[in-house]
Amino acid sequence: MNPEARLAELGLTLPPAAAPVANYIPFTISGKTLYISGQVPRRDGKLWPIGQVGAEVSVEEAKAAAENCFLAILAHARAAAGGDLGGIKRVLRITGYVNSAPGFGDQPQVINGASDCAVAVFGEAGRHARSAVGVSALPGNVAVEVEAILELA
Repeated sequence: MNPEARLAELGLTLPPAAAPVANYIPFTISGKTLYISGQVPRRDGKLWPIGQVGAEVSVEEAKAAAENCFLAILAHARAAAGGDLGGIKRVLRITGYVNSAPGFGDQPQVINGASDCAVAVFGEAGRHARSAVGVSALPGNVAVEVEAILELA
């Protein structure tokens, strides 16, 4: 499965790879393992959605935001793989953080936005280990942040 062609079939486009906003780099490579820093969702260049899931943000909005984060991860993965997602062998792990209102417990449903996107783009090579963690706040008060570990071809 060609991930670049699959993105086009799905009607998905990658955002520009975002520059870091603090003292870190967007990705590191060790051997054939690619570590992508946490990505936050943006719409029209602005952070979106803002607020806690289960209060100001719905599960469906947050799930779309998690997909948005995974597309941002792929933008960095493309850069790390020399400009072609064909250089990604598989998705190893996704960790998702959900800005959760007190009592909210559907973090796995939210992070399915990223996981479903990984499988849609990479097929079986997109199936991965995962954690979905509820937190009381995220940078910029965004609803979701997602990081990933990928294997290079």
